[in-house]
Amino acid sequence: MQSFSRLYQTLDQTTSTNAKVAAMAQYFDEADARDAAWAAYFLSGRRLKRLIGAATLREWLKASCDLPEWLIDDTYASVGDLAETIALLIARPGNAGEEHSLANWVEQQILPLREQEHELQQRTVCSWWQTQNYEQCYIINKLLTGALRVGVSQILLARAVAEQANLPRELILHRLMGEWTPDVSFWQQLVSADTGESVPSRPYPFCLASPLEAEADTLGDVREWIAEWKWDGIRAQLIRRQGQTYCWSRGEELIGPRFPEIEAAAAGLPDGTVLDGEILPWNENGVMPFAQLQRRIGRKTVGKKLLTEVPCIFLGYDMMESQTNDIRSQSFEQRYAQLQQTVNTLDNEAIRLSTVLSAASWQELAEQRQQSRDRQVEGLMLKHVSSKYETGRKRGLWWKWKVEPYTVDAVMLYAQAGHGKRANLYTDYTFGVWQGDKLVPIAKAYSGLDNKEIAELDKWIRKHTLEKFGPVRSVEMQQVFELAFEGINISTRHKSGIAVRFPRIARWRRDLGPKDADTLDQVKALVQINDVADIADTQVSKSTGNSTS
Repeated sequence: MQSFSRLYQTLDQTTSTNAKVAAMAQYFDEADARDAAWAAYFLSGRRLKRLIGAATLREWLKASCDLPEWLIDDTYASVGDLAETIALLIARPGNAGEEHSLANWVEQQILPLREQEHELQQRTVCSWWQTQNYEQCYIINKLLTGALRVGVSQILLARAVAEQANLPRELILHRLMGEWTPDVSFWQQLVSADTGESVPSRPYPFCLASPLEAEADTLGDVREWIAEWKWDGIRAQLIRRQGQTYCWSRGEELIGPRFPEIEAAAAGLPDGTVLDGEILPWNENGVMPFAQLQRRIGRKTVGKKLLTEVPCIFLGYDMMESQTNDIRSQSFEQRYAQLQQTVNTLDNEAIRLSTVLSAASWQELAEQRQQSRDRQVEGLMLKHVSSKYETGRKRGLWWKWKVEPYTVDAVMLYAQAGHGKRANLYTDYTFGVWQGDKLVPIAKAYSGLDNKEIAELDKWIRKHTLEKFGPVRSVEMQQVFELAFEGINISTRHKSGIAVRFPRIARWRRDLGPKDADTLDQVKALVQINDVADIADTQVSKSTGNSTS
């Protein structure tokens, strides 16, 4: 555990990608296979299922610490992270306790807690706090709550493993995809020479697009680009291998049971087929609002009523594997031709083909892009005809040319401190618009301001607080901000009656007073749907999937 703790600290304290890769490669070079497998598991973003809740740990902290409760609460409020608060208050410098490897800690110490009685859990965990140093205590707490996050991407992890094993990075990335168990067997397979092995369920790393911020005509000849609508759904990979179907979200979650109509249609795909595309709610009138898709996202299985109310399709726009052959190195034009043939041969409406738009000029394409709102899409995707299916975000090959976001002017109502490094600053804000002579909350946002603006606003919030509700402060209703968001829908779960998607701060409107903010009627006018009554009962919840590229 000490070696992994040192690795974690190194990764947390540097912003250099080369330094992170070097630190991970050195760790893997020195670790045994069991420890290396668990380290790869956590570094790839995977986490243990929560064993003990934060509220329980907080009570145990108060019971095992000699400090008054108010001081513990104030410390936690200041630090903003419970695992760190415990480590700071209880762990002692130099403590190391009985040394266990990372694998032993997880398999023999932490995971067995799940079967223990509450009192034994408390005695065990509190004894760990007393005998471990700060670094190890912090990591143990994160493992217990299933909240261990490490500041590296899967691509950096793959670079480190590839460097240590002297293998291609793309091969390691592919082997890290999908579901796997962190054990000796997995690690040996991960770093073994390429034998052409195939795991039927394993997806490919997704190819991602970059936002187009320049004028489209700077990309050169429009004929060198293929344009498609940028759909607002769940990016997914549909796999048919060895007589089985697997549907993976971009977050590497198997989501097939939530979309049985798509799984059933995929049974007709040729064996050895992998498609990239978008899962969309789709009825006889075309694409439905994203809020309808969210009703399916939150279910592990779907009943007949929901299947009828929210039918879904898989809209394919790329192909990575054909007849068991990896075709990612072929041009997009070639891959699309094979995709077209495969989908057309299938002839099942649950799996469809994304339409390629035709345009003789960038101006003509821009005019089509202006139809995005009416079509309930986010804009256009632009893909170079010769582009390979790359891993991750390769700038210059795929672009997302989105329409401008919705914007409203709203008044800040509440503020809450952030977490981690921003625990001492008020960075999370709630905004409202006018309904008659009252301000009604419509959105929360925590991104969009630079560090200087955050510091200035934090100082203002502290001086203009009206009331405190635990960690939340209500503030004088003076500051106006322009909010940007990607979508808006009717919602019965929100007091305002609407829900917005991906809200963020576009700018601080210092030129406006609170009375200049928008009204709720103006915001509701942005709702562009065919039939408001059709989604009046929609239960809007946080998405578990990621939108397209």
